[in-house]
Amino acid sequence: MRQVKVKTASGTVHFNYTISTPKNDNAKSIDSNLPTILFLHPVYIAQVIFHLQFASPLIRRFNLVGMDMRAHGETVATVPAGFRRYHAAEDVYEFMKALKLPPCHLVGLSLGACVALQTAVSHPDKVLSLFMLSPLPLIEPENVAAGRQEIFDCWADSFQGPEHQDALLDALFGSLQLGFNGESRSIISAMIQYTLPAALKRSSREELEAFHTLTVKFFVDRRPHPREVLAQIKCPVNLIHCGGDIAYPMNYVEELRDALKGAGIDVRISQIADAPHFGCVTHPDQVNKLLHEWIMEKTEKKKIPPAKPSATSPFEAGLVKAGYVPDDGDSEDDFF
Repeated sequence: MRQVKVKTASGTVHFNYTISTPKNDNAKSIDSNLPTILFLHPVYIAQVIFHLQFASPLIRRFNLVGMDMRAHGETVATVPAGFRRYHAAEDVYEFMKALKLPPCHLVGLSLGACVALQTAVSHPDKVLSLFMLSPLPLIEPENVAAGRQEIFDCWADSFQGPEHQDALLDALFGSLQLGFNGESRSIISAMIQYTLPAALKRSSREELEAFHTLTVKFFVDRRPHPREVLAQIKCPVNLIHCGGDIAYPMNYVEELRDALKGAGIDVRISQIADAPHFGCVTHPDQVNKLLHEWIMEKTEKKKIPPAKPSATSPFEAGLVKAGYVPDDGDSEDDFF
C-alpha cells in the first residue's frame, strides 16, 4: 500500500491507498487505457472491506483504486468537528487530483455511497457512474442513529481503564450486528483483526471526538439534497439494496431513487437477496457480477482484456496473517 500527501481545505491528509490493474496486484499507477473504479469504504472498516472485489477476476479487468478515509486504516489526518459529506467529497476530489486519476466509476458502500453521491454533485465531471451499495437513507432513522451512538459510547468507554474492556467487545458486537447481522465467518473475523490495531491507536480524547464525528454526527446531521442540487449529477446511478439489511429496508432505497429520478437522473435499483448491510463481503459473487455488468455496460468492450483464471488481492497477505482462510466460500466459478 502507498501514501500520498494531499492538501485540502480541511487540512493536510496523508491518504493510504491501493491500486490494482489486470497485470499488477499492487501497482504504482493505473493503466490509462482501461476504466478506473474508485472504491469508497463504509464506517469502521477501511478499504480492506473490498478485498473480495480486488480478488475477483471479473472486476480485475479494470483499474481498481482503494483509499482509507480520515480516521480509518492507515490514513493520517485530523478530523475537524464540522467534517461532513461535502468535506469528504472534497477529500475524494483532491485525492483524485493528486493521483492524476481520470474520471472514475465510483463504488461506495454505506457511508462511502453517501460520499460518492456528494462527489457526483460537487464534481460531476469527475464521475462516470455511481454504484451505491447499501446507500444511506435521505434522513438517518432515529433507531439506527441511537445504535450508532451506542456503539461509539461502548468504544469510548473501553479506553477508560482495564475494568472497562468488556465495553470493547460490546462495541465490536454492535458493529458486527449492523454490518453483518452478527454473522461469523473467516473473512469477517480476519477483517476485524486486520482493522483493530490501527483503530486502537486512536484512543486520545481528540481522536475519539474525531471518531464520533465520522461514526455518528456524519450520519445524523445529513439532510436530503434539494432537487436542483441533485440535478447537477451527470452520470447514471445504480442503487444496490442488500435484502437482509437490518438497518435500512428497501423503502429507504426507493425514496432515494424517487428523489434522484425527480431530479432527472438515470437511476435503477438492484437487489441482493438476504445480504447484510456490508454485502460485498458476504455475497461477493452477486455484487461482483452486478458491478462487472454495470461497468461493461458503460464501456467500449473492445478495450477490456479478458478475465484471467484467477486474481490475487493486495489485501490477502494481511488478511491471512489475521486468520483469513482464502477460498472459504468465496468462489466465482458460477460466473465463468
